[in-house]
Order: sequence, then structure tokens, then C-alpha cells
Amino acid sequence: MIPSAPPLHRIAFLGNHPPRMCGLATFTGDLRTAVAGALPGAECFVLAMTETGASHAYPSEVWLQIPENDTRAFGRAAEFLGEVNADVLCVQHEYGIFGDRDGERVLTLLEGATMPVVATLHTVLDRPTRGQFRVMEEVIRHADRLVVMTERSQRILTSVHDVRADRITVIPHGIPETPAENPPAGHKAEFDAVGRTVLLTFGLLSPGKGIEQAIRAMPAIVTHRPDALYLVVGATHPNILRREGEAHRDSLKRLAAQLGVSDHVRFLDRFVDLPTLTRAIATADIYLTPYLNEAQSVSGTLAYSFGMGKAVVSTPYWHAAELLAEGRGVLVPFTDPPAIAAAVVGLLADPDRLRAMRETAYMLGRDMRWSRIGERYRDVFDQVRLEASHRAKPRQASAVAKMAGVVAPLRPGSSPQGDVVPPVNLAHLAQLLDPTGLAQHATLAIIDRAHGYCLDDNARGLILATQLTAGRTAPPPAGDLFGITAAFVQHAWDAKAGRFRNFMAYDRRWLEVVGSDDSHGRAVWAIGTVAANAADASHRAWAYGLLEGAAPPVLALTSQRAWAFALLGTLEALATRPEDLRLARLRTTLAERLYDHLRGNRRPGWTWFEEIASYDNARLPQALIAAGHQAGRPEWATLGIEALDWLCEAQTAEAGHFRPIGSEGFWRRGKERAVYDQQPLEAAATISACLEAWRVTGDGVWLTEAQRAFAWFLGDNDLGQPLYDASTGGCCDGLLCDRVNGNQGAESTLAFLMASTELRAALNAASLSLADGFVQVAE
Repeated sequence: MIPSAPPLHRIAFLGNHPPRMCGLATFTGDLRTAVAGALPGAECFVLAMTETGASHAYPSEVWLQIPENDTRAFGRAAEFLGEVNADVLCVQHEYGIFGDRDGERVLTLLEGATMPVVATLHTVLDRPTRGQFRVMEEVIRHADRLVVMTERSQRILTSVHDVRADRITVIPHGIPETPAENPPAGHKAEFDAVGRTVLLTFGLLSPGKGIEQAIRAMPAIVTHRPDALYLVVGATHPNILRREGEAHRDSLKRLAAQLGVSDHVRFLDRFVDLPTLTRAIATADIYLTPYLNEAQSVSGTLAYSFGMGKAVVSTPYWHAAELLAEGRGVLVPFTDPPAIAAAVVGLLADPDRLRAMRETAYMLGRDMRWSRIGERYRDVFDQVRLEASHRAKPRQASAVAKMAGVVAPLRPGSSPQGDVVPPVNLAHLAQLLDPTGLAQHATLAIIDRAHGYCLDDNARGLILATQLTAGRTAPPPAGDLFGITAAFVQHAWDAKAGRFRNFMAYDRRWLEVVGSDDSHGRAVWAIGTVAANAADASHRAWAYGLLEGAAPPVLALTSQRAWAFALLGTLEALATRPEDLRLARLRTTLAERLYDHLRGNRRPGWTWFEEIASYDNARLPQALIAAGHQAGRPEWATLGIEALDWLCEAQTAEAGHFRPIGSEGFWRRGKERAVYDQQPLEAAATISACLEAWRVTGDGVWLTEAQRAFAWFLGDNDLGQPLYDASTGGCCDGLLCDRVNGNQGAESTLAFLMASTELRAALNAASLSLADGFVQVAE
């Protein structure tokens, strides 16, 4: 029995992609679509190479963009492919698209790729430079299969690079799925060519295309065919346009004028879409490719025109010499306008030969249709997957920035009250932690098992554990905290429902089918933090994989806080995966929603996202500020800072200390605000938001605001009583009107630990002394 390949679930394509304007971008997009059609159950996505300084509105099938000049981005792309469990990587290899002269940067990606690699070679040179030879040798070494589009390219690989023939598959360039050949007259009206004999060249305009040679042939052609029209369709190549503007096109127009054939040469100077292109090809009586250089491994324009049943007159560059051999077209010498004219006039004078050439081309082109090409690539992917199923490449882990020193105090202190940011003490959190997860509540400092567990607290615990274990001096319980909370988050995920569950009884029974919007958002925040910052590569991979399923459902949630929580996690992941366009799109959508809500609800004296300021308030402006900064959208950040400034003013007591909005009624616009219960969650959120504003603006007032909010934990509050319990390492649940709520639950303790960890890291980054300029604890 012949073993079958494991089913293909995900196929990645690396190359340029529309709306970038080039033939390789069109090819990559068409190939992805063709393979997706041949594998309807698989996800086919693209890693798009993006030129320096460019910004493209890529479609949803592009999951990642790789800046061509960022070597580290290639390494991150390799890690991304592992994390999304791509089954096969199909590389569109062209020396010039990877950001340096010989395309060496792509080797970083190939070195880290763990899945089978199929390399489609768009340029195969028989006399490569030393650099080109070395890069191609490395591409060959990393690839499980090489695809070329001509027999000549296969021969060059075997002779120049000593590649075994069984490692090479020849698959021709694909062509559009067009119906049976339309007569040229059928579309001539659209191009103002009715009654004209149309000669066509299309593609991005550049000096190497030899258009001037065809123009020089036009006087002789017009002498025999006064109705002749040479139609040149296509925009100037973007690289030429950046360097020279339209100088080349203008020179061609001047040449036509000098030769007296301006009325017989017409330029359609724009990048046309596929339907327009196929109609343009249909207008042609003869297609011309007068290229100047023989070393052209493949020409998409030639493949399109030939496959759609056009008679072709071409110079004998490699692809044309092979495709048009044995009378399938007419080959003329390079830079020989009289030969071009003689070939065109001869074909037009022999209708039977012209018709036979078209019919032959169309019949041969049936195997070049993209649907057939997709099937052939699918078969190659199946083969390399089967061959690789019993072997594996070692994964090359990329470096991850560590949050070094986040738990180490800047200077030793004699007591927690002697240091503004007390040393990390996980003793009480360890009491709340069991093999299932973090328990929600405590009676004073004793765990209260009656209330079981919740995803909200375990997600917060996972964020804290990631902050601690990413550094070098994490206290011993932090590792257990990470492993247990990560497992809880994983178990809470219901992949079938596409949602997280939240509440679990102490006996490990889930108490609901679907958790709250906010718990889902917090879970996305947590796994985004892990995906970006976890010290262990396998932890990052786990989180990235879970994020892939959990992030999209956020768009269906209605809670603004859920959006903000999820946005914070998305921003974390994007900080180390800036090329992930799926996350970038989610960032834009969520930030725009928050921005629109804030603009829509602003009133005089009320700069807020909704008609009520309730709980975890500062997370809303924090997310908007951070998103604006990361995405280069200053309007988001500016409005977010405006909202945070309004909130901080509202949270300042007459005596100047921090006074969060109370949870007993919150604060509805136009009503009295609640003063109590004051929750640790509000102080922690305010600290995070102020630190984000400080990082974005560099304004020290925000660092002061963060320190003022932190002092609330230590006693600078309405009652002058500390909520942080130095003897246990726990934090009390809130400030009541007459006393501190002495219960030390998970939410409050985590709020304190997360705030202190984040503030300490910020102060370390700012190289500040904890004693200088800090709001001291009230005696």
C-alpha cells in the first residue's frame, strides 16, 4: 500500500503581492488563489515582501508583511510560520525582492523554517555572479523541491548547480481562466481600435523591454498595413518611476513622433486589472515581446498572450525560444527592427498561418490555466509533505527581548514602607494558587474555596508571570504561576464555540458555556503578552497559536473594555511581530471603535468613551494611546491622552492624593460620582495608562501621576490606610467609607503586583532613584 501524505491544512506563500505593482506580485496572488482552489479545505496565506518606505493595503489573505530592509523581520517570519503550523512554505525566489543586491536576507527565513520548502525560481542564470551563485546554492540547500517554468531553467540547475533532476519540477507560468478565444474585433471598441490591426505589448514599462525596437519597426509595418496600431499597455515600473519619473515613456513618444508614426503608437499608461488586461490581449492581432536580453527565464506577459491564443513575434530570450519553438511563434534577432517588421507583415499577409498559430497556442495553453497549475503545485506540496513526514529540521529560536531587572529593586530597603516600590513578594499569591489555578477570593489572608476560580484572574496572573519570568531574577513561585495560569487559560478556551469560559467551581466544573466579553478580552491580552515576551520559545509559540483562534472573535464583542483588553494584547504581539497583517487589521478596527466612541460621547466637562465611567477605566485610554503610538496614528494617541488627563483630574482628591471612582454606583454623566468602594483595579489601570502616556510623550508629569496612583496602595488615600499587606504580600480588596476591606483576593493582589512590577520597570528605564521626587507614604 502506497502511504499517503498528511492532509495539507496551511500553505504559506512568500513573495510580492498586489496591490504592489509588479509581475511577481501578480504571480504570487494568482498562484495562491489557484492552490486554494485546488485545496478547498486548506488555508492559503501570503507573507508579502514590502519595499522600503512603502505602505500597501494588502487583502486579508496576506497575513504578514516583511520589510525588505529588516533582516530581523525574516527571522521573525520563520518563527511565525512555526507558530501558525504552516505545512509547506512556497517561496517565490527572485534576487531583487529581498532587499539587498543578491537577496541574501531570505536565507535567514529559510534557515529558521521547520516545514518543507518549495522554491519557485523566477530567475535561473547560466552565468551568475559570485554572490548570486552563493545565494542560489543556499536556496537549493534549504529547499525540499525546486519549481522552474522552463526546461532550460531545469538544465541550468543541473549543469551550473549540480542539482539532481528528481529535485526539480517544471510547471509553466499560469494564465487566466479565459473562455474560448474571442476574435480580436470583440474588444477593440473599448480601446478605440475598431478597424485597426492591433499589435500589442503589455507589462510594466522599463528600458529592457525593447519597446523602442518595435516602434522603429512601425514605419515599415505601416507602409504595408496603414491601419496598424501598436498598443503599449502598462504603467512605468515603480523603481524606474521613483528614479527617473516618466523619462523613458516620454523618450518613446518622442521617437514615435520623430519617425512619423505617432498616430500608430498608443500608450495606455496605467497598471490594469486582470479583466482589463484579458480584454486588451483579446484585441491583439499579434503580440510583440521585443526584449533586449536573452537571460529572461520566464515572462508572464508572454505566457498570458500565448496561452490566450495569440500569435507572437518575439526576440529569442530563453522563455520565448522554448515556448515558441517549432513554429509556435516567430522569433527574430535582438535589436533588429527590420526583422520585427518583416515578421509582422509576413504573418498578416498569411491569414491561414496566423490562424493556425493562434489555434496551436490556445490548445497548448489549456494546460497553463491557473486551475491546472494549482493542481500541479498541490501535488508537489503533497509529495514534499510525505517525504518530510518522517524527518524534521531543528528549529532555530530567534532572540526575544527580555524585560531584564523588572523584579530587582533599584536599591535595598529596610522595609516595604521604606521603599516606594516594595520588593516583589509572591507569598500570598502562592497561597491562592493550586494545581487548577488561582482562586478568586480570600477571607482576610485565607483562601476562600467556595467561589472557585475565574479566567479573569488567571489571565491577570499569566500577564504577571510573564512579566516576572521574562526577567533574570524572578522569584521561585513565578514559574509555577506561569505554568498553572497558562494551563487554565488553555482549558478555558472552547475552540468549537470560539469563546472562552470564565467561571469554574472548586470541583473543576465550568459554570457557564460562554464567559463574559471582558474575560475574553483579558485572555487575549494575556496570550498576546506571552506571545511577545515569554522567555521560552515554546511558550511564545503556544500563545501565538491560541491568539490566532481567540483574537478574531473579539470583533463580535460589544464591551469597550473587552476591545481595550484585547487591543493591549494585540499591541504586545505586534511589537515583536509587526509584519502580522491580521493583527494589524484587528488593531486598526478596535482602535477605531474606541476612537469613534470617545469622539461620539465627548461633551463639555465629559471627555469619556461612554455615558458612564465604571471600572478598569484607564485601560480604555491606555489602549488608544498605545495603539496610536504603534500604528503611527497620532489622532488616536492625542485623544486618548486627552481622556486620560480628564480621568486623572477626576481622580484627584481635594488634598491632592489619588481617589479612584467608587464601585458603589460608579459615575454616570450628569450625576454624582461614587466615592467608595475604591478598588485596587482602578489604581493599577491608572498606573499602566500613565506610564504608557509617559513613554509616548516623554512628559514627566505622567510618571508623577503613575507614582501618585501607586502611593494609594501604600496609604496615601482618603483614609490614610495602606491596602498592601507587607506581612503576607497580599493586597486588600478595597477602600470602604470607614475601613479597609481586609480580604486579600486574587484580583486585588494581582493588581498591586502588576502595578509594582510595571512601575519598577519604568523607573529602572528612567534611571530614577526611588526616593527622589516621589510622593512619599503618609506617616
